[in-house]
Amino acid sequence: MKSLEDYRTAGTDLHNKLHFSTYPVAVKYIKAKSEIPKHAIWPSKAGFKLALCQAFTHVRRFGGLIAMTSDDNFCVPATGFHRWADITEEELIESQVMQLWHKDRETEVKRFALQREYYTDEELQKAEAYHGFLCCPLKDTEFIPDSIVIYCDGEQLTSMLHSLCYEHKHTPLTYNIFEGFGESCVKGGLLPFLKQAPQVFIPGAGDRVFGNCLPHEVGIGIPGDLLFYLLENLFLSGGDQNMGYPFNSFVSFNLDENITQGFRFLRDVITKKETEAKEPTPISKSE
Repeated sequence: MKSLEDYRTAGTDLHNKLHFSTYPVAVKYIKAKSEIPKHAIWPSKAGFKLALCQAFTHVRRFGGLIAMTSDDNFCVPATGFHRWADITEEELIESQVMQLWHKDRETEVKRFALQREYYTDEELQKAEAYHGFLCCPLKDTEFIPDSIVIYCDGEQLTSMLHSLCYEHKHTPLTYNIFEGFGESCVKGGLLPFLKQAPQVFIPGAGDRVFGNCLPHEVGIGIPGDLLFYLLENLFLSGGDQNMGYPFNSFVSFNLDENITQGFRFLRDVITKKETEAKEPTPISKSE
């Protein structure tokens, strides 16, 4: 059983090894407002509201502990997607039609039908049991995280993917559609928690407009306890050929298959097969 200090140390270690521009975010889903610590920033209690992605932005850049519930979230569709309030699918569809994000109602109906395919009944029931979350920088986490949301650049993401796929035990799969909406809050936080599997996300409209996400930023969400596996296998892929971070890239037009053993092996295989295919078939004595 990992302790809070284990998570804090691992969070600092991951940040230092990959040089993120902001801190990974620890997220804990709560079933009741009584779980919110008194010292937490609780927007609705302070007379303002945030979007969920704004809460992530604040803690990953500036620190602190933020509590988010339906009352605190002005991005009401995200409240509906998280099932923090009694909002039906038809009501969600109607709200999205009004937003004009997509061509027409038929398109929105198609969108929701696609999304339903990625959730089991058990996962939806699990989501309904929760009514908010707490978030803070992983390096200072005050709780064992259910999910960890990491904003990063493309090179950092590649290194993390190499780690998670090192044994292909935790290969990130797309459990939802990429559409440029609800990416960090759903794919980064909720889905890794519900499915206990990592999920890559591309920050969407909310992140870009409300959360001040930078143009180069992408992200990944992982179940909280996967943090230690990620660190354990970081930079192991390829052995001495690992790209490391910052990446060791080759800027040359004079490379050939001899650059790696695997490349050379496959080129030899191809050459051998092509040579054998060109050789004339020997005629037997009986002929």
